[in-house]
Amino acid sequence: MGNRLVTSDGGLTQTRIRFLAVACTFAIATLYYSQPILPLIGASFGTSDTVTSQLVMLGQVGYSLGLFLFVPIGDRVDRRRLILTLLAINTVGMAVCAAAPNFAFLGVALLLSGLTTVTPQIIIPTVAGMAAPETRGRAVGVLLSGMSAGLLLGRTLSGFVGEFAGWRAVFALAIVLNALLMVIVWRTLPPTKPSSDLPYPKLLLSLGRLFAAHATLRAACITGFLAFGAFSALWATLAALLAKPPYHFGANTVGLFGLIGAVSIVAAPVIGRLTDRLGTRFMIGAGSATLLVAFGFVSQAERALWALALGIALIDIGYRSVLLANQTRIYPLQPSAQSRLNTVFMTSVFLGGAAGSLCGAAAVMWSWTGLACAGAGLAAVALVFHLLTSRAPQ
Repeated sequence: MGNRLVTSDGGLTQTRIRFLAVACTFAIATLYYSQPILPLIGASFGTSDTVTSQLVMLGQVGYSLGLFLFVPIGDRVDRRRLILTLLAINTVGMAVCAAAPNFAFLGVALLLSGLTTVTPQIIIPTVAGMAAPETRGRAVGVLLSGMSAGLLLGRTLSGFVGEFAGWRAVFALAIVLNALLMVIVWRTLPPTKPSSDLPYPKLLLSLGRLFAAHATLRAACITGFLAFGAFSALWATLAALLAKPPYHFGANTVGLFGLIGAVSIVAAPVIGRLTDRLGTRFMIGAGSATLLVAFGFVSQAERALWALALGIALIDIGYRSVLLANQTRIYPLQPSAQSRLNTVFMTSVFLGGAAGSLCGAAAVMWSWTGLACAGAGLAAVALVFHLLTSRAPQ
């Protein structure tokens, strides 16, 4: 394919897309910095594991609100300017997190920071809209590789820095990384022209009409909600479970488990090519089934650490398959509303993440078995729903 990953008039080559994937890496990492350092935060403020794990949920709720409030504006204004504005606000949010005087203040700060961590969801529809139909899955896959790297960076870097410099240093470092990210976006992403002249209130109102008009979008929202719920159930509770017997792992070791997510960096472009070749319906079913199998391995984590590692890898692959296939199939539905289509879908996805985090936090009292049942239950519902609806007209 050479550099023909996107149309020549889009102004984006494969090299620029790779830089934008790096931008997605740094942007999404801020949403995951809190996960490996939850025990450190809990010890600092004297909160229980169940209460502390709610920080993950608050960040995801903030992200969902940001998707709803800010991503639709990408159809109305220059997306590069919008991204840079959100990054500047997010940098302020990270500074507030670093200086939080108490647990409640930190929770509010993470909620507000999550609002502006949505820049990858503006970058992805921009590139997908420029891509040729036969390579759209591949283009989205490259960007999702960047997001996978962001999860890896966020968890691993956070665990290492938190263990040796304290949890506040993690958010201080995020300020520096955000500055680098702004430079990448400014130099790499070309200005874009608005595709809609709807006033902001009508942009938001149109989200409901899009959801009602497209059965494919509705199906994508439901499977995306459930798949990310299963994914989040694991990561919202992993640090707390690994800190207990028989492992007694600290934040640094827990952060190293994020390295398992490196499999997603390699897998995402492959998943994109398979999506182009095998179709989105097949990949959503395969991804949901992979999640279900993965939690079977998680259920054995207390007896065998290798089972947990394999389960984490499969969960990353399964979730990525569902996400990428769904994003690939929704963008062509209405080209003039790509940002809003992504808003509807990703809002559902991250509301699923918040719900999954709550399910995981509730199930953690039953240890690894409870976590496995929660995640497998969400994955099973996703698979059954997809099988029942995949033959319906899309």
